Amino acid sequence: MNIKIEDSWKKLLEDEFEKDYFKNLVEFVKSEYKTQSIYPPGNKIFNAFDFCHLDNLKVVILGQDPYHGKGQANGLCFSVRNGIKKPPSLVNIFKEIKDDLGLEIPESGNLERWAKQGILLLNATLTVRASSPGSHQNKGWEIFTDSLIKKISEQKKDIVFLLWGAYAQKKEELINSSKHYILKSAHPSPFSAHRGFLGNKHFSMTNDFLNKKNIEKISW
Repeated sequence: MNIKIEDSWKKLLEDEFEKDYFKNLVEFVKSEYKTQSIYPPGNKIFNAFDFCHLDNLKVVILGQDPYHGKGQANGLCFSVRNGIKKPPSLVNIFKEIKDDLGLEIPESGNLERWAKQGILLLNATLTVRASSPGSHQNKGWEIFTDSLIKKISEQKKDIVFLLWGAYAQKKEELINSSKHYILKSAHPSPFSAHRGFLGNKHFSMTNDFLNKKNIEKISW
């Protein structure tokens, strides 16, 4: 099956693309794009991989679903396109960065600049119907992204995994904690951010870890 995904990831995942569940997933997603409004745009489904190549990977941030509002999703978790109002979770992420590192909150919520520095902004489910959160869950995407997390854990070392909220923290069992650095806290959503996301200092802790390993820090 010819999936358009950046070459380093294609090599890592080529066996996954040939599995029956993935072929069924592709058929489901294709029919959804033909008959429904689906986000992100079809050419942005694997955007996270196109910006952050496997060789350059330093950090994995796990989200759940793409944003389901018009024009928001750009294929990177927590990120929105330029010119789109920042969603509440992203507002809290920028608040924490300001408190943690003293950096001003940027005008744009587009996190492509993070991805280009080696941050994989990975949603567990890579597509969603407009105005219908969770609509593409349990169709095969989670099998794919779980397998991806396992492969990253096995084949890389010294990756920082940022697991925010209960859903992301379930993925901890896929990661070898003796090889990688796992940081966990509440989710940045307004419903939970005050229960431990705000004040978690994950951004400075990530850079301290990278620094210790002689890996170039992230410019948050």
